[in-house]
Amino acid sequence: MADKDVEQTDERDHAPGPWWAGLGTWGAVALIALGGLAAAWVFFRLPGTPERPASGYYQAARVATVGLVIVGCTLLGRRRGRAAATEETNEPDGT
Repeated sequence: MADKDVEQTDERDHAPGPWWAGLGTWGAVALIALGGLAAAWVFFRLPGTPERPASGYYQAARVATVGLVIVGCTLLGRRRGRAAATEETNEPDGT
């Protein structure tokens, strides 16, 4: 196949991100609260609780863990941003 026949573009198809990627800080806090609520639901054996409580606790822990990871990454990003801004203001001009 000749190069003339093939159209090349610089754009690449990227797979869609995970469902939790755009939640932000408040969405992460909501996930943590939802995980805690789900654990309490399993603890009190309210309707809809699985027969084996371990699987219910596992699912609740997964939801809360995703929230904790998002909050942690957000806080680390803010901290790094502040450190970079502080370094820029403390550097001598060199003049």
